Amino acid sequence: MNSNSVKGFLVIAAMSVAAWYIATLPAVKALSFSSLIIGILIGMVYANTLRNRQPKEWDGGIKFCSKRMLRLGIILYGFRLTFQDVIAVGPKAVLIDCIVVIVTILLGVWMGRQLGIDRETTLMTSTGSAICGAAAVLGAESIVKGKPHQTAVAVSTVVIFGTLSMFLYPIMYRSGLADLLTPQQMGIYTGSTLHEVAHVVGAGNAMGDQIATDSLIVKMVRVMLLVPVLIAMSWLLRKKDSRESGANSCETKKNKINIPWFAFVFLLMIGVNSGLHAMFGDRQWLTDSLKIVEIVSTFMLTLAMTALGSDTCIDKFKQAGAKPFYLAGVLYVWLVVGGFFLVKCLA
Repeated sequence: MNSNSVKGFLVIAAMSVAAWYIATLPAVKALSFSSLIIGILIGMVYANTLRNRQPKEWDGGIKFCSKRMLRLGIILYGFRLTFQDVIAVGPKAVLIDCIVVIVTILLGVWMGRQLGIDRETTLMTSTGSAICGAAAVLGAESIVKGKPHQTAVAVSTVVIFGTLSMFLYPIMYRSGLADLLTPQQMGIYTGSTLHEVAHVVGAGNAMGDQIATDSLIVKMVRVMLLVPVLIAMSWLLRKKDSRESGANSCETKKNKINIPWFAFVFLLMIGVNSGLHAMFGDRQWLTDSLKIVEIVSTFMLTLAMTALGSDTCIDKFKQAGAKPFYLAGVLYVWLVVGGFFLVKCLA
């Protein structure tokens, strides 16, 4: 980066540090709002106030955060997962995760077409609802090449409905509406249907230790599915674009498959983490080291979210209209209602 790009980077970094601090405040932690969510909100405030006064030469630093930092953050996210987690939850929970992810994305794509929503917003919203909220939206964004305001809209939908579920699930459990599910089933239900990891942690802790543990493991297994989803998405989009552009040589060059290499490295990091846990168990030095990696990963993703927010003007939200929220609402009903009966039947 040149000196001007560094200035743009430092602006995003300063806002990200502010987001990190705000996310630690007790009132914000009680809502399980992560620094990623706070970051995009601060970025949006900046986009609609001071961004127009920023020199154009700074844009390189902002783009660096929204692209490079994003992929590095997702790669390091792999150190939160182990293949041992998959074994721990059992094949039924993994099957439920797979069904939830596949049906949510397919339903989202179909609904997006019915509502006339652009492909980028549809895929990012569907992937975010299906897998892990904002982090999945960012992963999909790197494949579909969505515009910043499209990414912000997709993130907004998963935040709104995920937060709603975080309060709804404990209420259902405490009021007896979820009595048809055992604590283990409730853990699977929570982990396989809530949007953000933070939402799962918040809801799980409100329902007891067993549900908190089971739901988090199921959720992290669901996060692992981000890799095959991104690979499949990249391949299918390439095929579709090739068909639409015709088969002449010029167009074919433009439609080379966009291989998400960072997704493979993400999977490799899961393998490394699994090996470290198998060899050293829960030794303090390993726990401390992984905690540092988790902090670095979260801050990188916060940088990416803040940068995306800083490219998002309110006028672009107005252009998107209410349709993306209708789409997210349909997916939300499927996750809450369909997920309940799915867990009841299979778990």
